[in-house]
Amino acid sequence: MSLKDKLPGVLGFGTAPLGNMFRAIPEDEAQATVEAAWSHGVRYFDTAPFYGSGLSEIRLGQALSNYNRDDYVLSTKVGRVILDEVEAGSRDLGEKSGVFEHGRPNKMLNDYSADATLRSIEDSLERLQTDRLDIVWVHDIAQDFYGDQWLEYFNQARTGAFKVLTRLREEGVIKAWGLGVNRVEPCELTLDLAEAQPDGFLLAGRYTLLDHERALQRLMDSALAQHVEIVVGGPYSSGILAGGTHFEYQPANPAIISKVEQIKAIAQVFGVSVKAAALQFSLAHPAVAAVIPGASRPGRIAEDVAALSEKIPAAFWQALREARLISDRAPLPL
Repeated sequence: MSLKDKLPGVLGFGTAPLGNMFRAIPEDEAQATVEAAWSHGVRYFDTAPFYGSGLSEIRLGQALSNYNRDDYVLSTKVGRVILDEVEAGSRDLGEKSGVFEHGRPNKMLNDYSADATLRSIEDSLERLQTDRLDIVWVHDIAQDFYGDQWLEYFNQARTGAFKVLTRLREEGVIKAWGLGVNRVEPCELTLDLAEAQPDGFLLAGRYTLLDHERALQRLMDSALAQHVEIVVGGPYSSGILAGGTHFEYQPANPAIISKVEQIKAIAQVFGVSVKAAALQFSLAHPAVAAVIPGASRPGRIAEDVAALSEKIPAAFWQALREARLISDRAPLPL
């Protein structure tokens, strides 16, 4: 059974914003956003201990406690154990420094060992107020967090988390596992391992309208050939494709801003919303099982749902190709 068969639809909800990503979100607004997702038919929710040091999981668990557990699919991540101890100084989050400065102050321990994986799952179940997880992703074993040490963490996960999650899947405790990363290389490496057989990858920011060339060159075809499907996280490239100012979780540089403005100009000519183009572009690749945009305001959910069904003329995609804004190799939603 493929990952697509385990997911309830092509649109999920990425709950990183519920961990106070970039700003402190009022509690009632966070709860209302999850409720809006539910009322619009979203039944796949993704979270992680990393998002606000457990805050996203706590808020999501509270909101979903109002619904029948059999009616939705839930995924979280392993690799960070949240401690009761409070962080005294600034956190080292690699390229993501400052993203969750408004989250809980609890210390996070980076640990991908077997024991830490099991502890992380138990802690997540408690924060999420649930008795089971459907999908577990191994989080951030990549260059953007660990620099030149990333392969050390990858190998720790290979001998620890990968084996634990494979066993839990075989025992029926979870339905699927894979990597949840912002880089292509860890996914490539995992596909080459004889002993690891993930069900999919949650790949954030690397198969978007704005940034997809490397994924096309290095990952998408091989993932498809091995029946390892992709959940696209961050389809709005940290927000800049949805009217925000961030790319890769940091203020966008002039080159990125210029590219986005070119996309917007062509979209305006054809009367296309950039949100619709972003979601439909990512979903057009046959390896992609779902997209999971994030939201911190209830109104954003309706926009995402509408974007999926918006009619986009073929001439729009042709104009993007002629302007060299999308790859000739990318499948298009025609």
